Amino acid sequence: MAERFFVTPPIAGERAALADDEARHLTSVMRAKVGDEVVLFDGSGTEFAARITSLHKHAVELTILERREISRELAFDLTLAVALPKGERQKWLIEKVTELGVRRFVPLITERGVAQPTEAALDRLRRAVIEASKQCGRNRLMEIGEPRSASECFAQGSAEAIRIVADSSGESLAAQPWFAARAAATPVIAAVGPEGGFSKEEVAAALAVGWKPVSLGSRILRVETAAIALAAWAASQ
Repeated sequence: MAERFFVTPPIAGERAALADDEARHLTSVMRAKVGDEVVLFDGSGTEFAARITSLHKHAVELTILERREISRELAFDLTLAVALPKGERQKWLIEKVTELGVRRFVPLITERGVAQPTEAALDRLRRAVIEASKQCGRNRLMEIGEPRSASECFAQGSAEAIRIVADSSGESLAAQPWFAARAAATPVIAAVGPEGGFSKEEVAAALAVGWKPVSLGSRILRVETAAIALAAWAASQ
């Protein structure tokens, strides 16, 4: 795949421009020249073949050569609601679940959570989505939702979706015939608590409104490991 660059705002005509980090990467890292061709995407689901027409340090202008309607999305909406881990583990988590096709990521505020989803943290997550999408070929950006408390998330989760919560009280992932029997396009929402797990009250709130508990095994997993395991399992069904 050719080098991909993210464009904002969405491309409407026959011209496009890169600025700031994307322009610097193309000019300083890739050492691009006028006439070179690259692939652009704007998060709308379309990707574009484009040719560089002018280069400046902080701006690159391009001509659109071709529009391609290419979807690399899952056949169903997959939402992950996760209590954020600390530090750089957040970026790694977002990178991997973007690659796995998660449609929406909701940062959870939980009783035992250790990292708060501040606005600065959310900005870093959104940038991580763009970087991961450039690498893996997705043309739609995974949405970073507004932070929700665990109780809000459980109460607001659509009853039309398969809703699963990681908790040791549930059966293992391998013993979930109800998941494989669902309609192919049925949305899935999976919730993962902090490393101390959801509190008993939070789990009770989930079960009271129809969420299904699933166990991820006898070993204690880090938040990002549990979230990736659930995403990979759901995406492979």
